[in-house]
Amino acid sequence: MLKYLIRRCLLSLPILFGITVITFGIIHLTPGGFTSVQMDMNPNISPDSVARLQELYDLDKPWYQQYVLWVSRLARLDFGRSFLDQRPVIAKLGERLPATLLLSGLSMFLIFLLAIPLGVYSAMHHNTRRDRVITMVTFAGYSIPTFWLALLCMLLFGVVLGWLPISGIRSINHDLLNPIAKFWDYVSHLILPVTISAFGGLASISRYTRGNMLEVVRQDYIRTARAKGLAKNRVYYVHALKNALLPVITIIGLALPGLIGGSFIFETIFSWPGMGRLAFEAALSFDYPTIMGIAVIGAALTLLGNVLADVLYAVNDPRICL
Repeated sequence: MLKYLIRRCLLSLPILFGITVITFGIIHLTPGGFTSVQMDMNPNISPDSVARLQELYDLDKPWYQQYVLWVSRLARLDFGRSFLDQRPVIAKLGERLPATLLLSGLSMFLIFLLAIPLGVYSAMHHNTRRDRVITMVTFAGYSIPTFWLALLCMLLFGVVLGWLPISGIRSINHDLLNPIAKFWDYVSHLILPVTISAFGGLASISRYTRGNMLEVVRQDYIRTARAKGLAKNRVYYVHALKNALLPVITIIGLALPGLIGGSFIFETIFSWPGMGRLAFEAALSFDYPTIMGIAVIGAALTLLGNVLADVLYAVNDPRICL
């Protein structure tokens, strides 16, 4: 298992390198730039000032030379300084990363908690009314755009009913609340973004689990288990589920990039102080160091999720390590 894990981690390094090259090239080839934004904000800025600004941030060099300089700093774990406020990028990421990990982690936990049992339950009651109801709900999860659903839920639960807050991670008067009220304040701010973020993944994972379960229960060893008189729940949840989870684990590993990428949308909609919102603000301002720092962290988390999925796959089926 250890050799397999080391091999998977080493294979991830060239992928991470390729992601940084492509991202760096795209953002530097995009029309406009940081100096153009500064000129738009201050039309009276002189060409000499723009030239000095480009020289200060190495923007006067070709993009591949800028990439070499950036990689040399990254090798020292130096992500550079933000163009906007001159703060170290690593400090800005350290402030925003916990909020993104909290949102994505809770969403993934909710998917695990509900999707797999829901898929197994749907397979156990194949072609019944309960199965059709679950199928209808999951197809709705496939079809409904999550950003549109987020706006509807904000309007209903936040504006019309006033049950839940619709922005931020805590209320303005959070520091004045007692400990129990502070805890509920955090929870209430998490309910909408976590639920909506998990809704699409919940639908897809439950459908994959149902489909795989229906294939596995047709196998001979499942018929043998039933012939022995084992309880239906034991047959499904003990004997069939382990083999049915193999493809699902792979899908969960592929779903993690969607959760991290989806945080850009949800954090902007819900004004969530995470990396997604920071990336959106940095992209509008052409803050290259911040964008690249977020790209590296996001890519590393995505590759880590894929490695974790491979490890879970190997734990479930040790033959993969051979």
